[in-house]
Amino acid sequence: MLSKGEHQTVPLSVLLKRELANEKIERPEISHGQASQSKKGEDFTFVKTECQRVLGDGVATYSVFGLFDGHNGSAAAIYAKENLLQNVLSAIPPDLSRDEWVAALPRALVAGFVKTDKDFQERAKTSGTTVTFVIIEGWVVTVASVGDSRCILESAEGGIYYLSADHRLDCNEEERERITACGGEVGRLNAGGGTEIGPLRCWPGGLCLSRSIGDMDVGEYIVPVPYVKQVKLSAAGGRLVIASDGVWDALSAEMAVECCHGMPADASASQIVKEAVQPKGIRDDTTCIVLDVHPPEKPIPPPPPKKSGKGVFKSMFRKRTSASSSDIQKDFCEPDVVEELFEEGSASLSDRLDAKYPVCNMFKLFICAICQVEIKPGQGVSIHAGSSKTRYSRPWDGPFLCSSCQEKKDAMEGKRPFGDARYNSE
Repeated sequence: MLSKGEHQTVPLSVLLKRELANEKIERPEISHGQASQSKKGEDFTFVKTECQRVLGDGVATYSVFGLFDGHNGSAAAIYAKENLLQNVLSAIPPDLSRDEWVAALPRALVAGFVKTDKDFQERAKTSGTTVTFVIIEGWVVTVASVGDSRCILESAEGGIYYLSADHRLDCNEEERERITACGGEVGRLNAGGGTEIGPLRCWPGGLCLSRSIGDMDVGEYIVPVPYVKQVKLSAAGGRLVIASDGVWDALSAEMAVECCHGMPADASASQIVKEAVQPKGIRDDTTCIVLDVHPPEKPIPPPPPKKSGKGVFKSMFRKRTSASSSDIQKDFCEPDVVEELFEEGSASLSDRLDAKYPVCNMFKLFICAICQVEIKPGQGVSIHAGSSKTRYSRPWDGPFLCSSCQEKKDAMEGKRPFGDARYNSE
């Protein structure tokens, strides 16, 4: 036993091992697998692991996973797969710290989705696509989604969380109201004689989704502005399941995670697709990506049995406190709680690109907040122009849009009649 005033010496090699162990815990391992059965050939996936970003004092790594479920052809899904990530990264300022970069992701994802949609529509292609896009940096998972593909999380402790929103008109009253307020019509297909069949659709166009990328033949109130949720996993990790509607039309979240308990990620993806298509055969493209985020050299074990079926959903989120992220890392986090860092689903760009933001240099004065083109002094339009909110009454409140992106914003808000000339390229 050490007497008062004495200090126990620790060999340097032991300290280095401890430091290395702590560093590994901060950077989990990610195992992934994917599977699909194709009926139309319009589902596409994007997987890019161990992406590197240079920091002032080192290199940070992150991984990106995407699922694109096309409709009316595959052009929009392919274009989004090839361009979305770069558009998102272009909207993030350089030289950010690790915490700042993670905090910048939600707004950058909004800008990247809208730019991808705008650029694709300028190609005069009429196809569209849903998108579920996942970026993992350390233990932080950021998900952006439009359409009806979904991402769910099963924590290592057995809780199930929804990390995406469903933009089907059938199940989203708020989106139906937004579309009709912007000049669109929502109704079922008229089969004649007053008989209506099928899901609710938006007219013109007949799309049953309220948000997508592409679909230039549908009113522009079908918007590409994504729902975004950002969470921090516990140190025990978790499993994410990203799947197209071909899976979710057949399986609930509980069924999807339970059918593959104890299986590695690649086998799990195959099993989920198999379970989805087995009852009625394949009627749609059915695609699944499974991601296991876990401590190094420690695969995720089967979670403990659930005591109360459905009592483990969104209520388990713990909201982020007002403390800084560095303070949060020092605090003890309950092992059975997934911490919610950010959530926003508004379709309004003035809400989603608000200048009130933890990254002070997120928006530059003479750069368009969406397409990142340079704006000459006096030519930029505040994203809050025309807003009835008094806090945005000053014309110099940013961020700013180029004239082309301002037209896009007006169209999405129903301020420009459907069928008017589309954007002029900058």
